Amino acid sequence: MNSEKQKLSVLIITLNEEQHIKSLLDDIDFADEIIVVDSCSTDKTVSIVESFKNVKLIRHRFVDYTSQRNFALDQAKNSWILFIDADERLTPELKSEIVTAINSENVASAYFIYRIFMFKNSRLKFSGWQTDKIFRLFDKSKCRYNEERTVHEKLIVNGPIASLKHKIIHFSYSSYEDYKSKMYHYGILKANEKLAKGIKPSFLLQLLHPLYTLLYQFIIRFGFLDGRKGVIICYLNAYSVYIRYKELRTITSSKI
Repeated sequence: MNSEKQKLSVLIITLNEEQHIKSLLDDIDFADEIIVVDSCSTDKTVSIVESFKNVKLIRHRFVDYTSQRNFALDQAKNSWILFIDADERLTPELKSEIVTAINSENVASAYFIYRIFMFKNSRLKFSGWQTDKIFRLFDKSKCRYNEERTVHEKLIVNGPIASLKHKIIHFSYSSYEDYKSKMYHYGILKANEKLAKGIKPSFLLQLLHPLYTLLYQFIIRFGFLDGRKGVIICYLNAYSVYIRYKELRTITSSKI
């Protein structure tokens, strides 16, 4: 590996993230390049980003998450990418580990980073989130997001994969209505993804898949140990699956 210090580009895609974006941008001062790709925010997100002189703002129309992420990748100057969402935070230990990882002799092409799911201001310990991990750090010359996936994006990695020890803190749940809206949006995108693959709507799946998701996360993944928080998260995740099939039936019916 080249002995020259590797440079890091941090990429963020945003839509109406005024609640989170300032805290995140304050938190990533260790990056060599910071790019925010905003999809037409109507709140104060853009003005907050513009107040950071070291941050490059690009406005780009949102089609789906994969397209937006791949567009952001193409804007980065550096090979090493840290993709982070506005509602995620890095610990000092994780920042240090990231710098060490990309400058290591045994560097991987991509790194999984585990996440701690925050329910408002407290940690959700179970409900399927206890093993949550995602590709966030990778060499873009060896990676690309799979264009067949429009939500819950899948990174295609050409080369070795490793995991970092320290975790991202994920402030995903701020309120019931906010999280429900997010799950609804994911469900709509998943429906269109299934439609593009030629998958037909099924009343049986519309009934059984959400029920399976609810019971699996609440019982098998120990959601009941999270108490009321677990009930809410497991229900809303199942709700997203229900919306997926409901929307698929709606779209298919309208095309007949």
